[in-house]
Amino acid sequence: MIAAYVTNLGKYNEGDLCGEYLKLPATTEDVKGLLARIGVDGVLYEETFITDYETDISGFHSCLGEYESIDELNYLAALLSDMNEWDREKFSAALEYGEYTGSVKDLINLSQNLDCYEFDPDISSDEDLGYAYADTLEVPEHLEPYFDYEAYGRDIRLEEGGVFTDAGYVVDNRDSFTEYYEGRDDIPDEYRIFEYPDPPERMPIREQLAMFGRMVSAQTVADRPVVAREDRA
Repeated sequence: MIAAYVTNLGKYNEGDLCGEYLKLPATTEDVKGLLARIGVDGVLYEETFITDYETDISGFHSCLGEYESIDELNYLAALLSDMNEWDREKFSAALEYGEYTGSVKDLINLSQNLDCYEFDPDISSDEDLGYAYADTLEVPEHLEPYFDYEAYGRDIRLEEGGVFTDAGYVVDNRDSFTEYYEGRDDIPDEYRIFEYPDPPERMPIREQLAMFGRMVSAQTVADRPVVAREDRA
């Protein structure tokens, strides 16, 4: 549904492009593994940014920025992945309609308010719209050849503020839009996946001291003068 190209910001500023696509929704282990591979360890390199997105939802790419929260993106991707095909098409049409598309927060709320839109994937022109609405008028059959369906449809579209999108015709039905999601504190725990890689396991102190002792002993032996055979008598 969504793939974000996560990039190591520190190395990027040093002239080294280190990044990798993260397919969302993802798990914490997916994130930790990716961060380890691109050198974000939470110590020397802590910051990331997103240099590209891949998605099959029309108009979605332009709504996303470079410094989006991976946790927020993951929550949004999970909401979209739970949709059926009809709702995904309706969401895509609502994106092109242009309301609530300014941030990931908006997109999350949009995905939870699709009932605020009427959508018809079979309508792609004023004429189509005119025919669809004319069915409710019961135009007499003998008058149909004289009825201007395109003009009728255009008037309806302008009056109700509808939009033709790649997915179909969409219009705001003026139902109340509810902001269920107000910010990152509202992300359910199961979608919070950003975590730095685990640090390398440290050798126990006793083993470190033993290794240090062996190194010192080896160096002491190496520093001893070499005694010739005839000098040993």
